[in-house]
Amino acid sequence: MRVTLSALDTSETFFKPLVVLELAQDVKEETRKWLEKKINDKKKNGGAQLLIRPLIEKCEEQTLESQNLYLVGASTIRLLLGAESVGLVKECNDSTMRVFTYETRQNFKGFSDGNDDFLTMAECQFIIKHELENLRARDEKMIPGYPQAKLYPGKSIYGIRAYFGETIAIYFGFLEYFTLALIPMALIGLPYYVFDWEDYDKYVVFASFNLIWSTGILEVWKRGCALMTYRWGTLLMKRQFEEPRPGFHGVLGVNPVTGREEPLYSSLKRQLRIYLVSLPFVCLCLYFSLYVMMIYFDLETWAQDVHRESAFPELTSSLLFVPSIVYAIVIELMNRLYRLAAEFLTSWENHRLESAYQNHLVLKVLVFNFLNCFASLFYIAFVMRDMKLLRQSLATLLITSQILNQIVETLLPYWLQRKYGLRVKKKVQALKADVDVTLYEQIILEKEKGTYLGTFDDYLELFLQFGYVSLFSCVYPLAAAFAVLNNFSEINSDALKMCKVFKRPFAEPSSSIGVWQLAFETMSVISVVTNCALIGMSPQLNAVFPDSKTDLILIVVAVEHALLALKFVLAFVIPDKPQEIQVKLAKLEFESLEALKQQHIKLVAESMKEEGKEEEKKAA
Repeated sequence: MRVTLSALDTSETFFKPLVVLELAQDVKEETRKWLEKKINDKKKNGGAQLLIRPLIEKCEEQTLESQNLYLVGASTIRLLLGAESVGLVKECNDSTMRVFTYETRQNFKGFSDGNDDFLTMAECQFIIKHELENLRARDEKMIPGYPQAKLYPGKSIYGIRAYFGETIAIYFGFLEYFTLALIPMALIGLPYYVFDWEDYDKYVVFASFNLIWSTGILEVWKRGCALMTYRWGTLLMKRQFEEPRPGFHGVLGVNPVTGREEPLYSSLKRQLRIYLVSLPFVCLCLYFSLYVMMIYFDLETWAQDVHRESAFPELTSSLLFVPSIVYAIVIELMNRLYRLAAEFLTSWENHRLESAYQNHLVLKVLVFNFLNCFASLFYIAFVMRDMKLLRQSLATLLITSQILNQIVETLLPYWLQRKYGLRVKKKVQALKADVDVTLYEQIILEKEKGTYLGTFDDYLELFLQFGYVSLFSCVYPLAAAFAVLNNFSEINSDALKMCKVFKRPFAEPSSSIGVWQLAFETMSVISVVTNCALIGMSPQLNAVFPDSKTDLILIVVAVEHALLALKFVLAFVIPDKPQEIQVKLAKLEFESLEALKQQHIKLVAESMKEEGKEEEKKAA
């Protein structure tokens, strides 16, 4: 018999806090009670059937700040049933990975009735997050105490804090892998720096190696990621029927696939918003980015004229780098402002699934960032054909962006957070109330930290870095060395950022880097075209075909197509998953089909048995 939540008594006098819930400082008492009841109530009554208690008791609210902080947890049985409902995959006693079910819990490795460590902290917090995200209004028309805050059936009432999970673990795995993969490029590129920049013959070999390298590292990463996520159990988690994202709204209806009640929104309205508002806005931003780029070239011309006409050229030589540095700073500012606008537009489009929301956001941001960061380099390379300026601009953009990211994302927030932490410690040391000082101090510090918005910006930074390294490698092979130096510090600064600067995010199961894999692969394809075109523009190659440029173009295009074909062949012949993982997945699929077959046979047999009894009653 299947165990249901509503039949369980999940109340406990003491529980381990898993999540901190913060309400607004001026929230009304009736609103607090309504929310507490909603979280604590049984599932059949529309609640989350979780455990909740205030961080600070009523008698202490006058002496301590942040009395609107609540600790949320769950009983052990509630967490186990939650693990089944979200489809967590755990290792069995026979070393296979299977979807966890409460009825077969004894078959899983490490499970015992007294073992509270069977589920990791990240898994427990993911379960709590899933339940709170799906805590939706039913019969309520408004939030108690706030008549103006209307609720429609199915509207999400979620908001909360939590910790790390597989998504961030995959990011750190990719960052470490990508940094190690850059080392061969850096070691090969360093000797080229010693030789004459204008000798393009040397760079043909380097560019060819770069093209194979960019394909190989992405294919090897997919295999390593599959092996890693299989061990974590996230490779097997099913994502066919994702729950609606908390920000999704619409008229309450019934999902025709799952049969569950959820908000419904017209896809036609969403498409109209995308094509009539979002698309024109993106095009306008792209035009503005190109306009700023032309201003940058005017500044470059001015700096070169000043340097050329100066009586003291050694003093004005540093002026030549000023336009590139200023332009790099402007690019970073424009990227961040556009990101805010893209998030607003994508949220306004009202996508049902989080995956759809992320895909549309990534597409908007990548298109603008690619043009904003690389348009000037393409213009210099293929319109101005100034290789010296191209090297200078690429080096300045790469190094300046890396320095700005380190300062803005980590060093400055860490300094501000450290100053605030000292003030909190002084307040806590002065407390005389009967409260767990360590827990109280930790929660107050976490409460004032900034919100970590996910790995989006971190992957975007690596994507742009990959572009700087691969697109113009035959002109500036030293880019890989600068990228390696940056990434060694990036690993530590990202860890510092997530542990000390921002609130620790909720655990999110993930089986890959998602749409970023396609983004990196697209960048590697574009790098084939740019490197072949740059080699085709070299004076040495042009000297071979002094009379017929058509032959030169045809040869360059043929080489480009051959290299693209080689990339696609490599991608095809290298399996995305190792052989051992493929066998295990096939075995699990076969066992699932057999189990369904046996279940169907059992149901048919029971049905025939019932029909036989009915016939006997009629005959009697």
